[in-house]
Amino acid sequence: MSGKMQNMFFFFILLGRIAGGSTLSLENLPATGNITENSPANALVYVFSVKLSPSCAEVAEGYPIIINSNPLTDAFQIVPESKLVYRVVTTENPILDYETMPHLFDLQIYVMDTAEATDLQTLTVKIEDVNEPPMIQGNMATQPIMIYILEGSGAGNIYQIEAIDPERKELKYSLTPASDLFIVSNSGTISTTRQSDYEKDQHSYFLNITATDNLGLKTTGTVIVNIININDEAPYFTMKQISYTIPEEQRPGTIVVHITAKDPDDEGFISRLTYSISPPNEYFSINPLTGVIQVAKRIDREASTFQLHPRISLIIHVEDSPRGGQMNETEITIIIEDINDNPPECKQYTFSSKIPETATPGTLLFALRDYCYDNDVEPPNNKFNFTGLSGLGSNIFTLDPVGSGIVVSARDLNFENPANQAMKDEYSLTVVVQDIAWPNYASKNYSRYTTSKIGKVSATDKDLPFAGITYSIVGGGGTFGYTNIFWIDPEKGDMKIIATLDYETTQRYILTVQASDSEKTATVSVTVNVLEVNDEKPVCTPNSYSLAVPVDLAVGTNIEGFSILCHDPDSSPRSFRYFISSGNINNHFTFSPSAGSNSSRLILASRFDYENGLDTTWAYSLRIYITDDNLLSGSDRATVHVETGTVTLSIKVIPNPTTLLPTTEMTKLNTVFDGEARDPVTGKMYEFNSKSGARRWKDTKVLTETKITDPVVHVISSATAKGREEKDGTGTPSKKEAGVDEKAPEMENMAAKPTEG
Repeated sequence: MSGKMQNMFFFFILLGRIAGGSTLSLENLPATGNITENSPANALVYVFSVKLSPSCAEVAEGYPIIINSNPLTDAFQIVPESKLVYRVVTTENPILDYETMPHLFDLQIYVMDTAEATDLQTLTVKIEDVNEPPMIQGNMATQPIMIYILEGSGAGNIYQIEAIDPERKELKYSLTPASDLFIVSNSGTISTTRQSDYEKDQHSYFLNITATDNLGLKTTGTVIVNIININDEAPYFTMKQISYTIPEEQRPGTIVVHITAKDPDDEGFISRLTYSISPPNEYFSINPLTGVIQVAKRIDREASTFQLHPRISLIIHVEDSPRGGQMNETEITIIIEDINDNPPECKQYTFSSKIPETATPGTLLFALRDYCYDNDVEPPNNKFNFTGLSGLGSNIFTLDPVGSGIVVSARDLNFENPANQAMKDEYSLTVVVQDIAWPNYASKNYSRYTTSKIGKVSATDKDLPFAGITYSIVGGGGTFGYTNIFWIDPEKGDMKIIATLDYETTQRYILTVQASDSEKTATVSVTVNVLEVNDEKPVCTPNSYSLAVPVDLAVGTNIEGFSILCHDPDSSPRSFRYFISSGNINNHFTFSPSAGSNSSRLILASRFDYENGLDTTWAYSLRIYITDDNLLSGSDRATVHVETGTVTLSIKVIPNPTTLLPTTEMTKLNTVFDGEARDPVTGKMYEFNSKSGARRWKDTKVLTETKITDPVVHVISSATAKGREEKDGTGTPSKKEAGVDEKAPEMENMAAKPTEG
């Protein structure tokens, strides 16, 4: 017999018992009760009462009850409200859902009193539909979706929203806040509208995606889109000046200009700019790391190269790292300024002239300017005048006009004039040819500067009457420019030096000195020996360098095989000493040998201890002094004097990727990683921050980030961002398409271990 037939049979039996004379009955039934879908537990469905006969004391314990339902359900129960009034309410299970459950339930309610009288009635429960908001499904239902897009990726789909409406109505999607980079379609597909640019766009976007049904009910999910920086921008120069002026004759090493540039890709991307001069220039060098341009070679404005064109154009090349990355160029001009570094010169220094005694005052004797010149290029450095008319006859002759070099008679020369009885028939005059511009160099024979006496030449003349002897330097032993170095007093024969002597250039001068009277001459050879002094500083290569030290490097190791090589023109290779003057915090570094060699290696002297807090800095800047203390100086040296050279080293300590560091810093996408090294365990290259110790593997295809609730991560590259859709129509990129390794380990604290990306 079917279930329905059984129910009917049982129903007739109950009616039979009621018909036996009992007056027990269920009031207000049969009836229909209404309840809205998704109502909570104990929601009221219907209220009914029980009517007892006068002879019956009460309703039997446990009654009334629901003995059957059609269709079957345990969603309803009966609870007493008073002794004879009862309520039909909802239970906790199952939840009434209009879309998944029947809309009508017939509940058979059975009651019995203590006299065993019974009644059975039916309550029909109708489920009423309620409009519900849309539901977001998948990962977005419980957490934000994290998406990474490589800078430069073109327009394309990046994510498909999964949402449904319980009433199976069509949904519409919207995006807030509004963005010119992202849109969402009516089907819930999030897309980029154009190519992303890390340097111009925001680096992160928090997109709220809202699904709305036809009655306006809404549900919102969150998508976080991060733009990943790549090396796609060329560096640019930041200095505004392109023309610089320097005086000639600057010492090698003199700083001319500091070239500065920036890389737009610096933020969140390791970038080290390298500078060069292309093509190389013999007169200037540039520090490849700092961009400082220095004089590399003596520049003589009077040289033929610069006389007409005193400008040097340099093409400055800057390139970011890694090698083969982005580059830029600019042209600067360095103007060589003339200085007054040459004294006037004369083609002839001795002149002879006769003048009749009848000559009137103002009669011309010599026009000296026609015989003199100045090698300096520009005025007033190449301008000079004539001063200091002296000697026998200086009261009879004069320069007119003053400074012109034109020698004329100044008075009557007639011997018969009684006023001229003291006049002689021969006079010797001296005129100084001197620069107008500071420092007022004088001609080769006369100088206004303090001079050092080195000896004296003396000659005799037996002819009578004695007319006087004049001394002059007329030749030298092949030493160019000797007349700019030595001077002889034309009357006394005292020899002096008027310029600085350089032992490293010339150790000996052989001069020819001439003594002459009015008719005859005699010559003598004079040898001048230059004594050596310690006036040269040690020069070491390289004079600046950047190094990296693994944190667990063994004590006594030569760091990166680095050594410096020094030379000094006036010191023995065994006279050098090396010491670190500053920056050697906790004395981790030393040089070996510390003295007695022209080469020394950089050695790790003590281990690093960051775990216990002994060491806190990850970058060291060492300043090294090198002295030529002349340990082997001999008695032939004129003086023992210490000169000092300097070397600057930048050292970064590389954290060990397999060792936990005492840091709580979390690595963010915009952390600047300013160094790189190789993991000794895996052999893979990784990048590190020298201040925080944060690290990441150098491969930047996948980036991860640790959060309290790890979001779902998608990485969109330019190769996968255009128009992808799964066959099921969701458009959700697969892990393989998104560039995510399905076997990649769970994300870890980046401050403890390198993370992928």
